[in-house]
Amino acid sequence: MLKWMTGAAVAAALAGTVPPVCAQQAPLESPLTIVVGYAPGGSSDRIARLVATRLTERVGVPVVVENKSGAGGRIAAQGMRAVSAEQNVLMLANPAVMVVAPLVYAKAGYDAQRDFKPVSLVSRYKFALAVSADSPIRDVDGLRQWLKSHPRQFSLGVPATGSLPHFFALMLGRELGDAPEVVGYRGSSPLITELIGGVLPQGIDSLDTLLPQHRSGKLRILATSGEQRPAELNDVPTFREQGLDLVADGWNAFFAPASMPQARIDRLSADIAAVMKEPAMQEAVRAVYLEPVSMDAGETARELAAYRKQWEPVVRESGFKAEQ
Repeated sequence: MLKWMTGAAVAAALAGTVPPVCAQQAPLESPLTIVVGYAPGGSSDRIARLVATRLTERVGVPVVVENKSGAGGRIAAQGMRAVSAEQNVLMLANPAVMVVAPLVYAKAGYDAQRDFKPVSLVSRYKFALAVSADSPIRDVDGLRQWLKSHPRQFSLGVPATGSLPHFFALMLGRELGDAPEVVGYRGSSPLITELIGGVLPQGIDSLDTLLPQHRSGKLRILATSGEQRPAELNDVPTFREQGLDLVADGWNAFFAPASMPQARIDRLSADIAAVMKEPAMQEAVRAVYLEPVSMDAGETARELAAYRKQWEPVVRESGFKAEQ
């Protein structure tokens, strides 16, 4: 709640200080809707609302956020197929929807590459490995030693089966030479509850989700998945620093339905990328423990292609298939 209040406060400040729409840029002809496939309060929702606050002034029409939660974001993606060319609708999505779901669901209900066009990637997040504050494990070497004395007890909790943390857990097991039992939960809250209580020995989730619990002393983060240590957790080494070749992240990006004219996509792409370069916006994103990014449509498309190249082999090699 404190994290959300911090983000909301910065958003309010943004709303009160932004300049009017640029004189040389004509307003959009109708309001813009940003569809988020998750419930209010999560990282995707927070980013969408921060961008909507600033974008409203820039594009000259109201920008509203509409939450269509369900099926891990797939309900929102399925609904985007019905959007007509005349409608101003974008979807904020993450790799679970745009990369993983099409690989693990026989009938995802949409084609991520055919039904959508990339608009702008706006934030990144890292993954983190955590244990309870009472755990004797303090780093990756400690985990190695624990595994030697606890054979066949390597359990890793993740917020959902088929999620990016699920496949990152498999990557971690491969690096450690010990295949884990991946325990999927229905969201981050029950995962964190069982980690804090010591019911679950280890867990993996996004850093922005685990960091508040680490700072409060309820959990201990052992490693993070970036190339470098995040500024907000500079005292915890990365996986790579601790001898594991593990570098990965997730992201939030805006996508347009394939029906949207390219000229409008290019305009919205430029507007969102410009918003994300503003110091106040970058501060607002960092306040909710995410890394701000500014990419236009072309850069986002290249990033998405590289991301698919990294994760598709991991997902396919796992053999995991999700139920509808």
